[in-house]
Amino acid sequence: QVQLVESGGDLVQAGGSLRLSCAASGIIFSIYGMGWHRQAPGKQRELVATITRSGSTLYADSVKGRFTISRDNAKNTVYLQMNSLEPWDTAVYYCTAEIQKYYGANMRNYWGQGTQVTVSS
Repeated sequence: QVQLVESGGDLVQAGGSLRLSCAASGIIFSIYGMGWHRQAPGKQRELVATITRSGSTLYADSVKGRFTISRDNAKNTVYLQMNSLEPWDTAVYYCTAEIQKYYGANMRNYWGQGTQVTVSS
């Protein structure tokens, strides 16, 4: 089994910062791309940021310059540093990871259970 467990969600005032973490555990041979998505009430889930195993990153336009994604391959963990938070950043944030469980196995995309981020004005 593979599990992704997020942490770090909280209630914060506009202009504040939060750091989300997501640790993958279980039967893991290798982790390729990792990322963060979010879903606000009444809206579709959207991509926030992704990072490759080598560290190449991609961000949604709405978070560029405010959010930073990073990862620690030794800990199978991905982070999302969120600065200058605004009320419209309020959402449930989900981490994802492309995981190969065994050598030669197909990669599969896994999702965490989500962590709530609420930004008050």
